[in-house]
Amino acid sequence: MTAPTTTAARKGGRWIEQWDPEDETFWREKGERIATRNLVFSILSEHIGFSIWSLWSVMVLFMGPEYGVDAAGKFFLVAMPTLVGGILRVPYTFAVARFGGRNWTIISAATLLVPAITAAAVMEPGTSYTTFMVVAALTGVGGGNFASSMTNINSFYPLRKKGWALGLNAGGGNIGVPVIQLIGLLVIGTAGAAHPRLVLAVYLPLIVVAAALSALFMDNLAPVRNDSGAAKEAARDAHTWIMSLLYIGTFGSFIGYSFAFGLVLQNQFDRTPLQAASLTFIGPLLGSLIRPVGGRLADTRGGAKITLWTFAAMAAATLVVVYASAQKSLPVFLVGFIALFALSGLGNGATFKMIPGIFRAKALALGLKGEEAASYGRRLSGAAMGLIGAVGALGGLGINLVFRESFASAHSGTPAFVSFLGFYAVCSAVTWAVYLRGARPAPAPPAAEPDTHDPRPERQPAYVDV
Repeated sequence: MTAPTTTAARKGGRWIEQWDPEDETFWREKGERIATRNLVFSILSEHIGFSIWSLWSVMVLFMGPEYGVDAAGKFFLVAMPTLVGGILRVPYTFAVARFGGRNWTIISAATLLVPAITAAAVMEPGTSYTTFMVVAALTGVGGGNFASSMTNINSFYPLRKKGWALGLNAGGGNIGVPVIQLIGLLVIGTAGAAHPRLVLAVYLPLIVVAAALSALFMDNLAPVRNDSGAAKEAARDAHTWIMSLLYIGTFGSFIGYSFAFGLVLQNQFDRTPLQAASLTFIGPLLGSLIRPVGGRLADTRGGAKITLWTFAAMAAATLVVVYASAQKSLPVFLVGFIALFALSGLGNGATFKMIPGIFRAKALALGLKGEEAASYGRRLSGAAMGLIGAVGALGGLGINLVFRESFASAHSGTPAFVSFLGFYAVCSAVTWAVYLRGARPAPAPPAAEPDTHDPRPERQPAYVDV
């Protein structure tokens, strides 16, 4: 039976009162069209949010000796937004249910004006380092946008399409990193490194446009409600923290490397700001473009399998980077480092797809069926996504702090890369041990309900092909 969908004017916004994406008739007749429209404008807003979040990875390229900030100080400067962005992901996750997905997208997009305007005001020699740190921290609001956007889109799509939809949403957002880096390259290459405010002049009107389009074309889902019980249950669930660890390995790598790439090129290979800017965008661009592919592969092959192979490949790419770093070979370094970006993007899509599958598996293990199981899975996965996204973003902070210490003590990034290699090995072992060892194959949808009996549901959620 098709679930009726009505939009009511409530709380000052466009509200859809009933939503059942798992009903194939409803999805075909109404749901897919509405979900796609919301996805498009969610991507736009999140894209600009990522650009502002990574603003200081570009601003530091404009900061020559006259700014009085050394390499260690710059690594700490680009780490600050990841810290704030990671923390903000938790409240941003719950803001969707509190205010509505459309309403919160408008608010979160408009909030990006604050860090953009303040950066334009202070970006000049003579500004104190403390002021730079405070303004850099403000850009963390762009990192919070990811959590609310992903939570919102997760509610619009059925489980069978979440990997692709979440991959597109996140990948389109992630592309905001290389885009702002390309704009920075354009400014440095044409106007010179003395004109960082031109980057902000591009983004200020784009922020206004994103907020306006969200108001005109997005919707709120009335059935999505904050559930403090779900948040507590997700926080108590071991899989939330296991997936947080894996997400540090994928997304934490992507955002950490994105912020640090230009500084590594400048300090390890003596690249000029223009030379660094001409290379910095390549890795984040590839990582962003490939993220939906990771989600698609996870939909068809299983997220855990793709995640495992991704971590193994990331370890191999890190070995290449360690060798190139020790030998001071820029061409080999670029091959290995850009491969790390691409693989982290692939892993982002696969790892995030695992989250709703894991909680759907738990629902089946508890004996729930049909829409009841789907509702339970959406309830807990939505709550878990905020926590997992926050911890993953803090992985970017860790990467920049490790780089800072590495360059401060050894004047090289080699020790940092060796530590990252060990972490990827740990992530590979955890993925295999928890989600693949002894897992049963998934039943073929949309056949009868799968066998819900599992003597170890906490250790074997992978039987629904997470």
